[in-house]
Amino acid sequence: MNALKHLMFAVAGFGLMASGQIAMAQETPTTAPAGVHLVEAAAVQALQGKGAVVVDTRRASEYAEGTIKGAISVPYDPEKSAKDAAFDPSQDKFDLAKFADKNKDLVLFCNSGTCWKSYKAAVVLAKNGYKNVHWYRNGFPDWKARKLPTE
Repeated sequence: MNALKHLMFAVAGFGLMASGQIAMAQETPTTAPAGVHLVEAAAVQALQGKGAVVVDTRRASEYAEGTIKGAISVPYDPEKSAKDAAFDPSQDKFDLAKFADKNKDLVLFCNSGTCWKSYKAAVVLAKNGYKNVHWYRNGFPDWKARKLPTE
């Protein structure tokens, strides 16, 4: 009888997932956090053309599979904090030593609105005194869809 109950719960759970009643990955905020500028692909290109550093915050393995042309890899990894605007950055790792100039334009991206790595990295940079932090929320999937330069 116990096995039958487990099977019924599993089937019910699958039905809820299929119907979309279980929340999928939480979306990042649609507005930029304090001290950060929200940018779209055209602005990323313009900033990059003026010498901004474009930063891929995804895992090194994802970066190796393809990235925005000219982007550097500075993974926000491991990401242990909550996927929430009120996350605790002390639970995560992000190498600020990669960014010596606090006045340099920095553009952070990852894998679109359900990827929190670039949002969190932008928050960490802004809270640590970096003045020109830009967050490309739509990230690499948007860049590829627009057929912009990748490597």
